[in-house]
Amino acid sequence: MTETELLEILARGEDSRHQFRRDETNADSVPVAGSSPADIDEKAFTAYFQRRFGQRPEYAGQGLEHLLQNLGLSDGRELNLAGLLLFGQRPQRLCPALVVKAVCFPGTALTDTRYLDSEDIDGTLPEQYQRSFAFIRRNLRHVQGDRGFNTLGQLEIPEQALEELLVNALIHRDYFTSASIRLMVFADRLEIISPGHLPDSLSTEAIRRGATNRRNPTLTEHAVHLLPYRGLGTGIPRALRDWPAIELIDEVAANQFRVVVRRSAAGEGAQQVTPQVTPQVTPQVTPQVTQQVGTLVRAFSGEHARQELMDALGLRDRNHFGQAFLLPAIDSGLVEMTLPDKPNSRLQRYRLTPAGRAWQQAAERLGGPTQQD
Repeated sequence: MTETELLEILARGEDSRHQFRRDETNADSVPVAGSSPADIDEKAFTAYFQRRFGQRPEYAGQGLEHLLQNLGLSDGRELNLAGLLLFGQRPQRLCPALVVKAVCFPGTALTDTRYLDSEDIDGTLPEQYQRSFAFIRRNLRHVQGDRGFNTLGQLEIPEQALEELLVNALIHRDYFTSASIRLMVFADRLEIISPGHLPDSLSTEAIRRGATNRRNPTLTEHAVHLLPYRGLGTGIPRALRDWPAIELIDEVAANQFRVVVRRSAAGEGAQQVTPQVTPQVTPQVTPQVTQQVGTLVRAFSGEHARQELMDALGLRDRNHFGQAFLLPAIDSGLVEMTLPDKPNSRLQRYRLTPAGRAWQQAAERLGGPTQQD
C-alpha cells in the first residue's frame, strides 16, 4: 500500500465513523458486546500492520483505539466481529460458537458413534485455519507421487484445493448464525459445512463460474493479508480445476452450505499410487492400528525428535500427541526409542522397528494406513 493510501485510512474522520455505526447490515461489522480494544492481541496486530503498511503502529501517530476504528475493526468502544476474530485474544470467550468442530470417522456414515480423531478448533481465524489444515493433513492419506521415497509425500487431495475451500468457509460463512463450522473426514470423502445458505443472488452454478458475494466485506478486506485468500471469485473455480470431484450443496432448509470432496480412492481425478517397491508383507507384520498411529508411522523417514514428529503432524499439544499417537505406536511394537534406558533424555529420538517399517511399506502399497474399525 502506498503512503497516500495509508494516510487516507488514518485520516478518516467522524463522518466515516458515524456511517460505520449505522451500516450494520454485515455481521462482521457488528460490535461484539463486552469487548474492547483491550481484547486485541497487540503482538499479532503489530505484525499485521507492519506487514501491510510497512511501519509499526506506534509510528502512525495514532493510538491503538483510533487505528482499529479507522481500519473498520472497532466502533471506538467495542471491537466488531471482524476485529475480534482476526486479532482478538481468546475470541471464543465472547463468541463461544465460532469454532471449527473437526471429526474423523472410520467409515462413511455420519451416524457412526466411533471416531478416529476429533478437535474443537478455536482461536482467531488465522489460528483456526492453521489448525484445521493440520487436522486435514494428519487424517488424509499421503501418496509419494513424484516425491522422494523418504519424504512424507503429498496429500491425496491437492492442498491448494483444500486451502481454497477452507478459507472460503471461514471468510464467507454467515456470522449472523451462531453455529460452528463442521469439518468431517470420512473413509471416502471430506465435508466442510458452513453455517448459512447462499445469498439469494448466488447459486452453486454461479459460484462454479466464479460469481461471488462479499457477505463479510471487512473480513475479506483484511483476510488477503492474513490468510491464503485471493478473492475475486476465483477460489472455487481454482479448487474445481485442481480436483474436479467436489460437490457444492446449498441446503436452504437447514441454513447451511455443504462442500463434499471425494477422496482419491473414489474421487474423479484420483491419483494412482504405484510405488516402485511393493514388498509382500504377511498379516503377521501388518497389525491393525488406530488412524493416529498409522498417521504417525507414515511420517517417519529416519530417527526423529518428539517435536519433529509433532511438527510433521501439525500438533501442538504434547500430552495429546503422547497419549493418542506416540505411546500407542510404541506399545504396538511399531516405534521404539533410541535411548530406551533414558526415556526423558533431551537426546531421545524415535525410529521405526522392523515391524514398523514393514507396516509403513504395506500401507504405502495399499495407498493408505491400515485402520482399526
